[in-house]
Amino acid sequence: MSINQKIQTLRELMKQNGIDVYYIPLGDDHLSDEYTADHFRCVSFISEFRGEASVIVTQDFAGLWTDGRYFTAAEMHLKGTVIELMRMRQPGVPDPVSFLISSTPEGGVLGFDGHVVSAAVYAALSKALARKNASMIVDKDLVGEIWGRERPAMPAGEIFVLPKKYTGESAAERIERVREKMRQRGADVLVITALEDPCWMLNVRGNDMSTTPVAYAFAAVTERTVTYYVDKKKLSDKALKHLKDSKVTIKPYGAVAKDLAKLRDKTVWADLSHLNSYFSSLIDPSNRILNLASPILAMRAVKNSTEIRNTRNAHIKDGVAMVRFIRWVKENVGKIPMTEISAADKLYALRAEGKGYIEPSFHTISAYQQNAAMLHYSATPESDTKVEPRGFLLVDSGGTYLDGTTDITRTITLGGLTAEEKKYFTLVLKGMLQLTRARFLQGTTGNNLDILARGPIWDLDIDYQCGTGHGVGHVLAVHEGPHGIRWGMPSPARPSAPFEPGMIVSNEPGVYLPHELGIRTENELLVVRGQKNFYGQFLSFETLTYCPIDLDAIDVQYLEDTDIRQLNAYHQSVYETLAPLLDEDDRAWLKEATRAVER
Repeated sequence: MSINQKIQTLRELMKQNGIDVYYIPLGDDHLSDEYTADHFRCVSFISEFRGEASVIVTQDFAGLWTDGRYFTAAEMHLKGTVIELMRMRQPGVPDPVSFLISSTPEGGVLGFDGHVVSAAVYAALSKALARKNASMIVDKDLVGEIWGRERPAMPAGEIFVLPKKYTGESAAERIERVREKMRQRGADVLVITALEDPCWMLNVRGNDMSTTPVAYAFAAVTERTVTYYVDKKKLSDKALKHLKDSKVTIKPYGAVAKDLAKLRDKTVWADLSHLNSYFSSLIDPSNRILNLASPILAMRAVKNSTEIRNTRNAHIKDGVAMVRFIRWVKENVGKIPMTEISAADKLYALRAEGKGYIEPSFHTISAYQQNAAMLHYSATPESDTKVEPRGFLLVDSGGTYLDGTTDITRTITLGGLTAEEKKYFTLVLKGMLQLTRARFLQGTTGNNLDILARGPIWDLDIDYQCGTGHGVGHVLAVHEGPHGIRWGMPSPARPSAPFEPGMIVSNEPGVYLPHELGIRTENELLVVRGQKNFYGQFLSFETLTYCPIDLDAIDVQYLEDTDIRQLNAYHQSVYETLAPLLDEDDRAWLKEATRAVER
């Protein structure tokens, strides 16, 4: 069926079920908002759009909500369909929940699948719709009915153990840390729903996603028990023994619903923004809900010394692959057939040669010229563009190793740059350098620091419609919180958290001119302690990424002397770190690529 046919079929099912408005959010039973298995991608099925989005359908309207990272891609994708693009956080565009409330008529019915809508959203909708004498039907997966037998099965990737030499703590030690937080809060039961949290706590990783080493599983912790709800077929003998030795009880994935329904007179720690409304409805009213973020979120955000040491190793291996890749691109463009996809494939192959490599940390963004204006562009056989010896190739990529997770973007000069292109490239670099050298008091959040990176771009009266930085997991999701770097006031939808030593955050300002070009330069930063004095504890950043920044695109008139000294020092560090690991030809190329910049 075409997109329009799917929307029409959905409308017919809505009529049959007495539903006026139907909501299709991005997510799964765990309310994962970014990395979800194909089985749960109802938004992608109904709209055929693969970016992060949600869809709302009435009898006379269909809209797809997405943020600035996807505006250009979604605009092109939805052209000619009945689905209207709703640009989130733009003037006059309501957020999805507000639109659901306003669009549900007096005495009408709103419908959705309660497994993929949070308890917090359900509560807000319930309260607002009650004032309109409207109701909700929350047990209808209408998109699933349309999808039918063609819907992908639940993933069944094998779960493996991540040894203590990589994590720095045993599962038992991590479980005890979680229990201590529960004691402090007076919680009897902690319900763990985020896909990353059981992996971190139990020192296991999964293969249910193509680029994120997590497994579809829930967990629950009490003072005496740890229960892991997972398909037992996924567990290798080694993983089974590891969990048994860690005193973890294994139950089927679906058994979590029955166990939640059995709870009575307990204090249940559950983050209602990440507990689906179906599960929430099973919890007996005799229980007290402690509606707080999982304690594991903050724990995994702060890396211990072992994780930091291993992450540094991962970045060095990643740097070797990137140097070899950039040299290959620059020396072969225009001489051999090269496209966005063939370039990405070359990088995949080079990374795979690194010791302990598991998989990409996300699908590589290999975008040539105007395609790079789409922040999360993904080349397909239909869109795959020939790479030619002019302009820019933007490559945003990363690797997951047993040591750690990497994320890096380099915009590669292929030839024939204009003065304007060099200006944009240099000001993006300037913002990245300014943020890197920030010194700040403990208690500072990314909202306070964002202007350092974004300022040079705002000076041009343009913006990049995304955050400047995100947290990075340790052999987990490449995007994680609670910290990040973005402008604006924190809100429940876009929370913030103070930086702490041991946190890792990306630093990736950019310029994106729709249908023209895209430029981004990204390094990962580690938060480290600085001086402590009368004014408090100062913090700063240490760069973890080792890879040259393309000097062919720099116009030094836009850099201060401080910027030039900083860039030269960084490049000296890149050369000294990577040169011993490269062959003679790659080493000679890197020497030239990291040469000192002079005014």
